Amino acid sequence: QVQLVESGGGLVQAGGSLSLSCAASGRTFRSYAMGWFRQAPGKEREFVAAISWSGKSTYYADSVRFTVSRGYAGNTAYLQMNSLKPDDTAVYYCAARYSDPDSASYDRREYDYWGQGTQVTVSS
Repeated sequence: QVQLVESGGGLVQAGGSLSLSCAASGRTFRSYAMGWFRQAPGKEREFVAAISWSGKSTYYADSVRFTVSRGYAGNTAYLQMNSLKPDDTAVYYCAARYSDPDSASYDRREYDYWGQGTQVTVSS
């Protein structure tokens, strides 16, 4: 069974940083692009960042101050979030999709597997 598990969320003051992790299990994710999405209360889930399985290509939503990366074995993805603002408050989800080596997607409909989400709260 495929599982994605996020961790690293929490409460942080505006201007602070958090590092999220997404651990994949159940199969090798070396052929899977990984994406990060977030959903604030009353809003649709939106794209944040994505990385190809080769790690060579990264994609970001406009104006995010985050960096996406993945571990050497390919089964872990990270989202380093700096200069956090209250508007960044949301549940953050990681997702995976089968992909060619250097591609990823900002479209949540193209992702096959999802984690349960981790809460990020930024206080003003």
